[in-house]
Amino acid sequence: MTHVSPVAPVRAPASRRSARVALFSGNYNCIADGANQALNRLVARLLRRGLAVRVYSPVVARPAFVPTGDLVGVPSMPFPGRGEYRLALGLPAETRRDLDAFAPDIVHVSAPDILGRAAQGYALRRGIPLVASLHTRFETYFQFYGLGFIRGIIESYLQRFYQRCDLVLAPNRPLAQMLVADGVEPGRIAIWSRGVDRAKFDPARRSEAWRTAHGIGAQDMAVLFFGRLVREKGIADFAAAFARASLPDARAVVVGDGPARDAFERLLPDGVFAGHLTGDELGEAVASADILLNPSSTEAFGNVNLEAMASGLAIVSADAPSSRELIDHGRTGLLVPAGDVAGYSAALTQLARDPALCRQLGQAARAESARYEWDAALDKVVDAYRGLLLASPSGASAARQRRTTVPA
Repeated sequence: MTHVSPVAPVRAPASRRSARVALFSGNYNCIADGANQALNRLVARLLRRGLAVRVYSPVVARPAFVPTGDLVGVPSMPFPGRGEYRLALGLPAETRRDLDAFAPDIVHVSAPDILGRAAQGYALRRGIPLVASLHTRFETYFQFYGLGFIRGIIESYLQRFYQRCDLVLAPNRPLAQMLVADGVEPGRIAIWSRGVDRAKFDPARRSEAWRTAHGIGAQDMAVLFFGRLVREKGIADFAAAFARASLPDARAVVVGDGPARDAFERLLPDGVFAGHLTGDELGEAVASADILLNPSSTEAFGNVNLEAMASGLAIVSADAPSSRELIDHGRTGLLVPAGDVAGYSAALTQLARDPALCRQLGQAARAESARYEWDAALDKVVDAYRGLLLASPSGASAARQRRTTVPA
């Protein structure tokens, strides 16, 4: 078992200790994706609010970033066919002993994988309130790998998984409605939205020097793909739409990395591949583009859309539940039916021919992004924990309720 503790756990007086949260993650800091970054932000906020948190997750020798909080490594193996992900095969005895010693008041699972299911069973057997947060639409992935025929099986499994939870945190209203349709009671669903760093993702970070260094001319329209380079993000649709659009002076710009990079480079032989970027460098790269084309329909929230909106880009996005919640078609971006390559290319052509519309959409998108503030979003989770502990729907003991508090 590996312990990594870059942030010391917060300790409350023994007489009235703060709530203890055991958070289970499939890959807490193995992959620098939106889900893991949101979970790390959540842990930081919980610690600042006075809760004690312990994270249980697979770990790797070379993590993508330093994890926030107290991380306990769970034995795992590479995920078959996607070695960058790790798969824990359950809760070994050593991990269960660590959990027992930590004595969590809430168990929070962030993925419906084997580890999440084992943690779910642990909480249910001990009467500990059980929270699940929904970060991605796993059921949509399989069609991109020739396994679309098992989608029904996966959907049935996910329905059972979330129905067993005391509270499910959905990232937006459309996903909450989908959970209700799948049999989760509305009273056991809360919204955990996301935020955006509007200082990092800011139109003011646009850099002609960055564009020049990457071979993008002053008059070129830079069409951005932003995210992990995997099939389910729609890389084939992006490349096809860019090639089909009428764009006399344009460059495809790809910010991100992943196992499908080589395939994407073959599809975009003249594309600018900037690789995985972080911090100010990431904000500069995004703001230096003109349009985001996001053909992915697998997002639960759509961090990429929101970060591009904050950067003042015109957005062309697949019309999916997550993007409809963020984007007002025709005002803060353009929505195109998922998989409609002709529609994507037509939208790009329209924006290339109408620079005023491109600027108008970008300015409206920037203004709209102000609605999404991280601390407010994360405090919704604290509120959800508090309500769960007060209601104690899983039958947590009265003694535990009396000695456990969630700070105001």
